[in-house]
Amino acid sequence: MKVRKYRIAIKKDPEEDVYNVSVPALPGCHTFGRTIEEAIDMAKEAIEAYIETFIDLGKEVPTDEGVLEYTVVVEAHA
Repeated sequence: MKVRKYRIAIKKDPEEDVYNVSVPALPGCHTFGRTIEEAIDMAKEAIEAYIETFIDLGKEVPTDEGVLEYTVVVEAHA
């Protein structure tokens, strides 16, 4: 079994009282949890299912390798 690492983005949804998770390297890979810990666990399950599907379909599994991550600050006039 190959160990893979993926970055996840977690954002609180105050209207639904959940934490939404996306996996930038895996288009369409999204999930949620009621707590941050649950959201992370759900992300792991979603990533595993995504990878298994790609392997079953004979497709190349996307990776996070070579991706640079930055935070930028901008001024926006409302």
